[in-house]
Amino acid sequence: MLKTLNTGDLTPKEEITSRIESLRKEMTGKGIELAVILQNVDIFYFTGTLQRGVLAVSAEHGPAFFVEKSIFRAEMETPLDIIPIKRDKEVKDILIEKKMLHGRCGMELDVVPVALCERWKSILGKDTMEDLTQIIKDVRLVKSEFEIDQIRKSGEIVERVFEKGKGIIKEGMREIDIDAELLAEGRKRGHQGFLRMRGLNQEMMSVYVTHGYSTTITSGADVPISGIGLTHAIGQGASVNVVKRGIPVIVDYGGGYNGYITDETRVYAVGTLKELFHKPYEVARDIIDETMVFAREGTDATEIFAKAFDRVKAAGLQDHFMGHGEGQVAFIGHGLGLEINELPVITPRHRMVLKEGMVFAFEPKFIFPGEGAIGIEVDFVVRKDGLERVTNTPVDIVYV
Repeated sequence: MLKTLNTGDLTPKEEITSRIESLRKEMTGKGIELAVILQNVDIFYFTGTLQRGVLAVSAEHGPAFFVEKSIFRAEMETPLDIIPIKRDKEVKDILIEKKMLHGRCGMELDVVPVALCERWKSILGKDTMEDLTQIIKDVRLVKSEFEIDQIRKSGEIVERVFEKGKGIIKEGMREIDIDAELLAEGRKRGHQGFLRMRGLNQEMMSVYVTHGYSTTITSGADVPISGIGLTHAIGQGASVNVVKRGIPVIVDYGGGYNGYITDETRVYAVGTLKELFHKPYEVARDIIDETMVFAREGTDATEIFAKAFDRVKAAGLQDHFMGHGEGQVAFIGHGLGLEINELPVITPRHRMVLKEGMVFAFEPKFIFPGEGAIGIEVDFVVRKDGLERVTNTPVDIVYV
C-alpha cells in the first residue's frame, strides 16, 4: 500500500453500500433496470475511487465495477469488487453473463457527451438511453455524517486561509499576489488543488481575489463576482489591479478536502471603509442572521430567497443585489458536496423543501458599478432545528 495514502479518509464500505442501495431504489421507482455511470465524480461517489472505468448498477443485481486504469489504486481505494478490463467493449459480455443487461438503461445525460452515449448504446445493443441525472442528484442531495465530516475538514482549510489573509493583504498589493499567497496557504493546509463543477464549460478557481473596479466587471460565469482575470482566455479571477484604501477586498475561497468542497467569502479593508459599503454590508449580515433564525428542515428554499429579497428591497438595494445589470444572477445560495453547484439552489423559483443533511453556501452580495462590491458567504448544514455553520470564522469585515 502507498505510504502516503491517508486511509482514514477512504469512503467506508457501509457508506458505498448505502449509496448504491439508494440508487437502486430510485431506479426501481423510475423503471430503469441498468445504470451506466461514467462521470468521474459520480464514479467516485458510488465507488470511493476515481480510477478510469465504468460502474454498472443493476436495480435487481447490484453493482459491477469495471476498471481499465489504475487497477492497483482502485483495489486500494474501493470496497467494491473490481472487474479488470482492457477496453470498454468487454463490458457487454460480462453484463450478459451476470444477467444484468436487460430492460431500460440509463446514463448521466447532463454530462456524458452525445458521441460517448451513442458509443455505449452501440456497445450494449440499446436503441435509447434514459437520463439518470435527476436520480443521481437526488441520491447525492442529502449528505451523510461521513460526508459532513469531510466538508468540515474542507472548512478548516478555509478558516486557515481567511486567517492568513489578515496578515498579508496590504495597500498597494496586486490581487494576483494575494491570490498566490492564499493558494499556497491552502495547499500547505491540505487543499486538494482544484474544485469540480458540474456541466459543460463550467470552470472554477479555488480562490477569487477581487478589489474595487475588478469586482464589478461581469463575465459569462454564473456568479455575482467573477473578477477580470489575467487574460481574456480565462476572463475571471485575480488581476494586476492593486489594493487601495477604503475599498473592500473580496476573498471568495473554495476549500477542497477528500473531494468535498466548501465555499465562503470574507471582506478585507485597508483603513476606514468607504461609506458607500457600510449599509449593504449590514444588510448582508442581517440576511444571514435572519436566515439562521428561521430556516431549518422543512423550510422551502424559495422562502429563504423571498425573505432575503424583502430585506434588500426595504433597503433600496435591489439594483445591486447579486450583481448589477446583465451581471445579476438569480440565486442567493447553492448546494455543496463533491461539486460546487449541487442542489439545493436558493432562488425565487426552485421550490425545494430543506432536509436534514443538505449543505449549501449562502451569499448575499452587492455590486456597485465602477466602485466595488461587498458581501458575505457562509456555508450551512441543514438540521432539524436550524442551520449549522460549517466554519467558525467570524463574518466581520477584517480591517488591515
